[in-house]
Amino acid sequence: MSTLASEFVSTSEDKAFDLDHRRIINNNIGKYDTAVLRGLSRFSDLENSKRKAHTIKWKVMENLDKLLPEFESNFQRRGGKVIWANDAAEANNEVLNILRKVNAKNVIKSKSMVTEEIHLNEFLEHNGIETVESDLGEYIVQLLGQRPYHIVTPAMHLSKEDIARLFNEKFDTPIDATPEQLTLKARELLREKYTSADVGITGGNFLIADSGSIALTENEGNARLTTTFPKIHIAIVGIEKIIPSMADLDLFWPLLATHGTGQNLTVYNTILSGPRQPNESDGPEEMYVILLDNGRTNLLAQKDQRQGLYCIRCGACLNACPVYKNIGGHTYETTYSGPIGSIITPHMAGMKEFKHLSYASSLCGKCTEVCPVKIDIHKMLLLNRRDSVNAGLNPRSEGIGWKGWKMGMMKRKMMDMLGGGLKNILLKTFFKKSWGKHRDLPGVSKQSFSKQWTERGEN
Repeated sequence: MSTLASEFVSTSEDKAFDLDHRRIINNNIGKYDTAVLRGLSRFSDLENSKRKAHTIKWKVMENLDKLLPEFESNFQRRGGKVIWANDAAEANNEVLNILRKVNAKNVIKSKSMVTEEIHLNEFLEHNGIETVESDLGEYIVQLLGQRPYHIVTPAMHLSKEDIARLFNEKFDTPIDATPEQLTLKARELLREKYTSADVGITGGNFLIADSGSIALTENEGNARLTTTFPKIHIAIVGIEKIIPSMADLDLFWPLLATHGTGQNLTVYNTILSGPRQPNESDGPEEMYVILLDNGRTNLLAQKDQRQGLYCIRCGACLNACPVYKNIGGHTYETTYSGPIGSIITPHMAGMKEFKHLSYASSLCGKCTEVCPVKIDIHKMLLLNRRDSVNAGLNPRSEGIGWKGWKMGMMKRKMMDMLGGGLKNILLKTFFKKSWGKHRDLPGVSKQSFSKQWTERGEN
């Protein structure tokens, strides 16, 4: 078992039996479930919308080589600049080159999972550039020195009391401050950061090919401020985020908002098509879009599993997953946690290091059921398991064990050869540890089913 897999098993056990953690996450996901159920009821034909979104994303992946240059051409026509980055190192270095060109010392950043993926904050800090997260949840976890816990709600694992204690320690606010008071304090602290930042950095929810635009969706307005005040705006976006037409937002924005938070639409929805034009009063003087691969073409090459690239990052599968709801987001040690992270991470970051994530599932299928673009997630998990076995990444002992099991299952005499008592001894000797110290092994009957059937004269 790899180091990452061992740590995953150990941390999972700790989190699964941390009752305070379970209380907080189940309370927050419970609120989400109520809101989303109400939001989904407003769709006149949800299933048809999901099928349509799936079809559009399928067409996108089949035509990625045409749609991305189309976006690039249209974006550049309005004065924007496009940079292609093969991996995290290239993306980070391109950002640093832009910052050094303008002698930037501080950066304001809106919520972006792709910048978490490339560890941009740590990279810039190492190079002497201050980066401040402007999304409230991201700002909170940044103050704690943590990674986001969830794709949509980065601080889902914290209670209001936890956040009040944090603000009390950092900013001397009252220990019993209300959520409203804490939000106002964050607003007070961040407003000055917008006006003084040299560069604003965002992600992008969608890239629009036919207009050469990026679409941002948010609830706090921080992304708008991040793209408006600084003279330079850098958007780092995964290549899979492309959609063919502006008209497709009519479908994807409501699907994303409803599955993400239960809203019809999020509060702020912005379309940016380049730097400030001569007849415009605000916006950046320069705008860059960095198109990031970072393993996405590895997944694209997997015909059976490229569905993972359809994901619109709504977080619905995380909130539905019984495993995620017990072990939480940080346990995965990946940018993208939960079911979707388990299917894409092995291809983007290495099957050898992350194959264990595809086994962290009950295969109940709830993730597939709730996905707004109908990704067959639980099937993808099985295909990842298949690939890890075919690549010879499973331990030799596991292969021997399965061969023995197959031989026994194929022949009734071999199944009946060992009595129930001996089978129980074998189970306790070889499987007790993997079964878990908090559960009792099931007992095997002293007589096999076939012998019981024979004795009853049912043959």
